[in-house]
Amino acid sequence: MRIETTPERSALMKRVRQRGTSAELVVRRLLTAVAARYRINVRGLPGTPDIANKARRKAVYVHGCFWHAHPGCARARVPKRNHAFWEDKLQKNVARDRAKRAALETAGFDVLIVWECELKNVDELRERLYAFWYDGSTEPL
Repeated sequence: MRIETTPERSALMKRVRQRGTSAELVVRRLLTAVAARYRINVRGLPGTPDIANKARRKAVYVHGCFWHAHPGCARARVPKRNHAFWEDKLQKNVARDRAKRAALETAGFDVLIVWECELKNVDELRERLYAFWYDGSTEPL
């Protein structure tokens, strides 16, 4: 069963950014604060990571909790309206994310996923980014 979308909803969804999101800008600011050098949206790499450094073999994805179905996060609830469509869409996003990460890791890159909800604690995130960038640790501190 297909539910028609209102023009207002359609206009709202068109305004959702794919690149240069506020979460991504915060992560870039934090990486710059720890003197990390990087490029954004590197098309020459598998999966076009949000942030990458080819020389260090590091890649960072900044995921919105809703769009990437963050497990256990309150922001990742599937909408009740048109539930089947959203469930399918979000599961395809998750599968695509897994494939992108696997391709980068196969190419020899360390990959870090930063979730939108992690931006609540900027100090902890800064430490995690520093550890990843310079020590190679992807585990939370």
